[in-house]
Amino acid sequence: MGTPAFPNLGKHCSVEDCKLIDFLPFTCDCCDKVFCLQHRSYAKHLCPNANQMDVTVLVCPLCAQGVRLVPNEDPNITWDLHVNGDCDPSNYQKVTKKKRCPAPGCREILVFSNTIRCKDCTQEHCLRHRFGPDHNCLGPRKPDTGFPFIGGLRSQKGNSTPNQISNGSSKWSLGLLNAASSIRASAEAGMQRLAIATNQALHKAKDGMAQGSGANGDLVESCIHCHARFTNVTSLIEHVENVHESKLKQAPSRIIVDVCPRCSKAFRDPVLLVEHVEKDHGGFSKS
Repeated sequence: MGTPAFPNLGKHCSVEDCKLIDFLPFTCDCCDKVFCLQHRSYAKHLCPNANQMDVTVLVCPLCAQGVRLVPNEDPNITWDLHVNGDCDPSNYQKVTKKKRCPAPGCREILVFSNTIRCKDCTQEHCLRHRFGPDHNCLGPRKPDTGFPFIGGLRSQKGNSTPNQISNGSSKWSLGLLNAASSIRASAEAGMQRLAIATNQALHKAKDGMAQGSGANGDLVESCIHCHARFTNVTSLIEHVENVHESKLKQAPSRIIVDVCPRCSKAFRDPVLLVEHVEKDHGGFSKS
């Protein structure tokens, strides 16, 4: 068997009727025997341990999950263990009910690779109906700027007879008018109360400033110019404005004048006096 260079090359097939020398034999992973190319499969050499590699799976009709049959075990026992154990009938709807494209006439199942969400209507569609005109897109939903109970009124109208609609609409209109009038009346009353309170606070503040701490007739306020005393601040302010400020306005303003020491000429600006001395008197003045 083999060659002089490789004496251990090649083995006989384990099948009794074959015994063929194969230089590249196959070893069975279940029975660990060597076979030739013709008898390498489990069925050809009738492998007794072939069921150990069996991966037969049954789909449970209750939960739609796969149940693998255990080798060398009765399938009925495997089924009973699944039903009494991890069988969940609520999973059947999740597995069997696939999400489909909502476009009219399209029943394509939506998966990760063919699902696109529309930016306007925020619904998921297939690749064929991904554009707005293809799935009759209604556009972005407009925000409801009306009253929140308008929707209930519309639903009530849709489920009512014409007489009931007229009666219901009249009741709703009366209720709205009453609510609006009550809100307006309460708002006007609140504004009136606020105005009255504000006026009272202003009067109190004015009275407090007018009376001051000399409410009992005491002369507590003194003028800083003539030291006259008054009972309140208002009288003191009027005295200063009428007496002292008028005198200050009538008093002539004093003007500072610089006189030339040689010719007795007067100048308001010292710079002009210096220029006059340098120009007319040669830069010299009497000491």
